[in-house]
Amino acid sequence: MIISEFGTLQMTRTEPEHFGNTKIKSLTENLNSKDKTFAINSSESEGKSFQSYLLEAVNNVNSNQNNVSSLQEKLITNPDEVDVHDVTIAMSKARMSLNLAQTVIDRLVTDWNEISTTR
Repeated sequence: MIISEFGTLQMTRTEPEHFGNTKIKSLTENLNSKDKTFAINSSESEGKSFQSYLLEAVNNVNSNQNNVSSLQEKLITNPDEVDVHDVTIAMSKARMSLNLAQTVIDRLVTDWNEISTTR
């Protein structure tokens, strides 16, 4: 490959292992194969289900919110024990996780409505 702006720059592949010699499978072949890398249903895959990921994320958001509440209470009752910066950081972290959860839920609802109306 020659790039005119750079003169005679040649790009060569030096490792033959990087070429790959396997046939590229179509998406349906990948889904029907015994390798369940692309499996969507949790009973087919060995990982966690989508429901468990969603519940774990909601529990994480809830724990962030509870952590902020406890830090705020400590700041009011015993200000020497808690640094104001820690409270501010925890509040920002909780707000960001709540905004992310809200965005994910909004997109899920929008996509579900889109899927259900296309049938």
